[in-house]
Amino acid sequence: MLPTLTDILDTARVVSLPMRQRFRGIETREVVLLEGPEGWTEFSPFVEYGDAEASAWLAAAIDFGWTATPPVLRGRIGVNATLPAVGADRVGDVLDRFAGCRTVKVKVAEPGQTLADDVARVAAARAYLGAEGRIRIDANGGWNVDEAEHAIHALAEYDLEYVEQPCASVEELWQIRQRVKYMGLPVAADESVRKAEDPLEVARQEAADILVIKAQPLGGIHASLAIAARAGLPLVVSSALETSVGISMGLHLAAALPQLDYDCGLGTVSLLSLDVAEDPLVPVGGSIEVRRVVPNPRVFVDYAASPEREAWWRERIGRAHAVLTAAQVE
Repeated sequence: MLPTLTDILDTARVVSLPMRQRFRGIETREVVLLEGPEGWTEFSPFVEYGDAEASAWLAAAIDFGWTATPPVLRGRIGVNATLPAVGADRVGDVLDRFAGCRTVKVKVAEPGQTLADDVARVAAARAYLGAEGRIRIDANGGWNVDEAEHAIHALAEYDLEYVEQPCASVEELWQIRQRVKYMGLPVAADESVRKAEDPLEVARQEAADILVIKAQPLGGIHASLAIAARAGLPLVVSSALETSVGISMGLHLAAALPQLDYDCGLGTVSLLSLDVAEDPLVPVGGSIEVRRVVPNPRVFVDYAASPEREAWWRERIGRAHAVLTAAQVE
């Protein structure tokens, strides 16, 4: 049963947190923190998402705050560093924030940048890590098939672990997977899972070797575990640029998976200038402890969103709750 809208809004705290650098076009991250019977939880769909898509994020927040989490099978989760589309000269400064991480996910195909920029960034990451570190690239669907093939060949010399969402559609993913299969380079799907009406289509169409799953966009830990059980592919749990409260949700998902072969993308609190928790969930020795966190009350004062933005988010929660209520009736 859904908690009432009143129960949800009674504990809602809207905060606005500055980013260390622009990421995904975002310079300030707005999130809503909620306190349920199981502890603090987070609702933070990106502002451009419609009500139907945002309702999955609210379902996830409710799942984590009002439902007991599944048993954990591991107490720490290995994580990758996340390298935004910064200049090659800034790579070391960014990666220094990810203590002990030996895997780096490098953002590529940034609008307004060139393949030469991507090559320089990946080369700098390889130089930082040395030969034994792992590098994965993430294009966020920014290439067409021909562009992806060209870029993958240009970047392959840096010994890539896998390439994430090189193209936007499932059909394009299938095509590029066929073209690079001889290289032994796995293709991972992210947006084709979390933004799809059917998150399992990419697996059925054999368009990816790895699935990237994110707890909030998929409706929560329990919904994500159900998808994972049916996918039949290796999994990487990643974040959606969340605070430590949302990262805790992702960590509990990763900890509940029967098998976890890859480092997870859950170290992104380091991309925020500050976090909501006094003891943030950031990498130590390349991994993060699986635990829940409690927000620092000062954040609710010092980084409270404006009254206009708070009203906007509370109205958004109401619309998302209406979508979930209607689906429950059906």
